Amino acid sequence: MTLKEIQELIKMLKKSNVGEIKIEEKEFKISIRSKDYIMGTNGSKPMANPVPVQTIVQQPSMPAAQPVAPTQAPPAAAQPPANSDSGAAEEANYITVKAPMIGTFYRSSSPDKPPFIQVGDTIKEGDVLCIIEAMKLFNEIESEVSGKVVKILADDASPIEYDQPLLLVDPS
Repeated sequence: MTLKEIQELIKMLKKSNVGEIKIEEKEFKISIRSKDYIMGTNGSKPMANPVPVQTIVQQPSMPAAQPVAPTQAPPAAAQPPANSDSGAAEEANYITVKAPMIGTFYRSSSPDKPPFIQVGDTIKEGDVLCIIEAMKLFNEIESEVSGKVVKILADDASPIEYDQPLLLVDPS
């Protein structure tokens, strides 16, 4: 089941009068409960004082951020003049680490802890780059590339989208 399908289930749950959806497949189990509608003891009536409930998802581990190969320069006829923006040309040599899922981006494991990475840090494959919270699950995102962190593109504790650039790494 893809993340998009899970999001569709959540939307359907919000629009319907159903209090809970459970799905079990070979690779995972998912249970989604509405925080506005909690089933009573007899299974038919909502409770008088609903209590927020979190979604529980068990699935295989998500792949870490996928590195993106440096982009190829456009043909010479389509290139802008050299003096227009040298920063964009420099960024073409960097690897962009993108978000493998939607959620909330965190640079450290808690507010009182130091960030996993800083600009200028040298990273190697397997190093934890950040945490993305998705559906109350905290997912450590590990590096699949080695190099030097050039720029962190996402703000701490900010919402991020799937495939959103998180940071730039200089592989040299």
